[in-house]
Amino acid sequence: MKKIGVLTTGGDAPGMNVAIRAVVRTALGMGLEVTGIEKGFLGLYDRLFLELNSRSVSGIINKGGTFLKTARFPEFRDKKVRTQAYENLKHVDIEGLAVIGGDGSAKGAYSFSVDFDFPVVLLPASIDNDLYGTDFTIGFDTAVNTAVNAVDKIRDTATSHERTFIIEVMGREKGNFAIEVAVACGAEIAVIPEVPMDWSKIAEILKQQSALGKTSSIIILAEGAGRADDLASFLQEKLPDRQIRYSVLGYIQRGGNPTYYTRVLATRFGSAAVHLLISNQYPFMVGVTGNNLTYTPLQKVVSTSKLPDLEHIDLIKKMAI
Repeated sequence: MKKIGVLTTGGDAPGMNVAIRAVVRTALGMGLEVTGIEKGFLGLYDRLFLELNSRSVSGIINKGGTFLKTARFPEFRDKKVRTQAYENLKHVDIEGLAVIGGDGSAKGAYSFSVDFDFPVVLLPASIDNDLYGTDFTIGFDTAVNTAVNAVDKIRDTATSHERTFIIEVMGREKGNFAIEVAVACGAEIAVIPEVPMDWSKIAEILKQQSALGKTSSIIILAEGAGRADDLASFLQEKLPDRQIRYSVLGYIQRGGNPTYYTRVLATRFGSAAVHLLISNQYPFMVGVTGNNLTYTPLQKVVSTSKLPDLEHIDLIKKMAI
């Protein structure tokens, strides 16, 4: 193998730049050429290629986002689109691909590798931490810390004014992110898609907590489990004597300088991905279990769901007394 490509695709996550840097510098150190592919799978199709050297990735280890850009490209599900992307790679002699992305990226990477028997390795990068085969994904630690920092500030107001705050965080389909934020910031209630909760039950829990002397509360709501404004309106009607407020954290959760842990994880993943490619081991996903790197077949990754730690639901309840 003489030349590999690297791309970032799907939702951006802090640490993607770190992973690109690790792929590029590991590959260059082993005598490979590296091509950056802008805008993810869309760039594969549109031939948005640029040659990378060590200086191309200087000064990016502390920056969020991805300098290669990313884009949603659902058309990649079409075999004809993937075929054109494969022809584009062959045209510039790219022989292997490091894909940095989340759940949707894993599916696209797996399909592409299987279709053309092409070497592909996935570096899991997602603030949701919802990929099977790894304890942590690139960006998750940073995003959780960003959300917790915001919730801590909101709690100051909640406590001062004796208010209940509903804070909507990311998580359209899974509550992995919301659960960890809830535990870390000491939320009284967490609402996630995997554990449906009748909103009347939430009102009853708030009444019980009030009886225990709590004068303010934090509710963490995954966006896939409902809208913060709707829940606030419902609770205000049920509990007219309480001050109910809400906040939607939105895209601030995706941005910011990657944390120490995210940087180390992304660097380890990037270097390991290159070693897998040159040893002709594919399609795999690089992951981590404990402090050990793991290599999970992409077929297993895309066919297995990673549930949030539901024991944390009970932990949140214990801490809310």
